[in-house]
Amino acid sequence: MDHTLDILIVGGGPIGLACGLEAKKTGLTYLIVEKGTLVNSLFNYPLHMTFFSTSDRLEIGGYPFPSIHAKPNRNEALEYYRRVADTGALHLNLFEEVTEIVQQEGLYLISTSKASYRAKHVIIATGFYDIPNKLGIPGEELDKVRHYYYDPHFYYKQKVVVIGANNSSADVALETWRKGAEVTMVVRDGELGRIKYWTKPDLENRIAEGCIKAYFNSHLTEVRENEVDIQTPEGTITLANDYVMAMTGYQPNFAFLEKVGVKLSDDVYRHPFHNPETMETNLPRLYLAGVVCGGMETHVWFIENSREHAVKILKHIVEEQIKT
Repeated sequence: MDHTLDILIVGGGPIGLACGLEAKKTGLTYLIVEKGTLVNSLFNYPLHMTFFSTSDRLEIGGYPFPSIHAKPNRNEALEYYRRVADTGALHLNLFEEVTEIVQQEGLYLISTSKASYRAKHVIIATGFYDIPNKLGIPGEELDKVRHYYYDPHFYYKQKVVVIGANNSSADVALETWRKGAEVTMVVRDGELGRIKYWTKPDLENRIAEGCIKAYFNSHLTEVRENEVDIQTPEGTITLANDYVMAMTGYQPNFAFLEKVGVKLSDDVYRHPFHNPETMETNLPRLYLAGVVCGGMETHVWFIENSREHAVKILKHIVEEQIKT
């Protein structure tokens, strides 16, 4: 690259796009680099997913997000963010993965799968949807074990075990059951967890009437080609099984953050260090934005409450530019 960017943004999700829009307002040069398609995590959400948030809470850059539903769905969100990227004429490289970020003579050198860049500032807005939390049991490597879910039709007439007690697990259990799957839920705790208020009663009723079998205070101990073992309070049981849907959550790419040099907390949450007022990390002029800030506490930050990160970051960058 023959010139230096003011800002390179890693991640083309909603918050990465919000950072690009804020950068554009200031007149600073910027580039958004995304390893997948536009808003890649949202693209990989279940086909019929509905957001918790109303559409106005998902808006970025002042662009209105109209929706015909009380809560918008995945397809509406994809349409919205694509139109924002086009209307905002954002500088955006897709299917280009950032592999290295190093400091050199007051700048950041960024290597990707396609090119190299220099930038004065870097914003990491990479989310947490790429790395699933593993079960750590025999048989987890089998193809029948899925950490991502897209379309319930695939599971018609299949024996499905769903692991987890929160939103994703509830959606998978209900949707696959309604498409003809035989569904069993395995819940580590004694009750269901954080589930959308319009979904939870539906699932509770299906469990109560026996349409969906649920084992509480239980966990999977082994997966085999045609069956699974479940440890229950009454002992180990073996079930015939075609697919295991391990809706056990996801985590940020901690290895990438550590490689870059971002400090992580020593506890189980692995919070990346950042100043909550400016979002700057322990590395000068390198910032975090969006859900990546929460470490393993992936339920803390969402689109609607992390949009402000873009404003904080650009405010700090502009103030520092003025000082120098």
